[in-house]
Amino acid sequence: MILTLVAMLSMTTAFAEGEKANNVEAYELNINMDKLYAALDLANDQKEAVADIHHTFASELMFAAQYANSDRKALVERAIDNDVKWMRYVLNDKQYRTYLTLLNTTLNNRGLNK
Repeated sequence: MILTLVAMLSMTTAFAEGEKANNVEAYELNINMDKLYAALDLANDQKEAVADIHHTFASELMFAAQYANSDRKALVERAIDNDVKWMRYVLNDKQYRTYLTLLNTTLNNRGLNK
């Protein structure tokens, strides 16, 4: 339990690091996948699916960063909705709740979840 908490806190700190939504860097989600796997306690068959979903999500966010604020917001919301929907399919209930906590914290710290 404590190990999971430490992993979650270190991941969100690594995600955030003072980024703001006005900077393109705020849309870059370069994360340590091994820490995410450990925090979610993923089985081997889940790891590839989670990595693929994250890669797609990160690509969609970078795509959104290229647009003006009004278009960007809609693209970010769509990317988040897709990510959450796909993760729900791959993760069990406990993993999904942990993932949502990590995702919300990360988006809030980066200023992307307004």
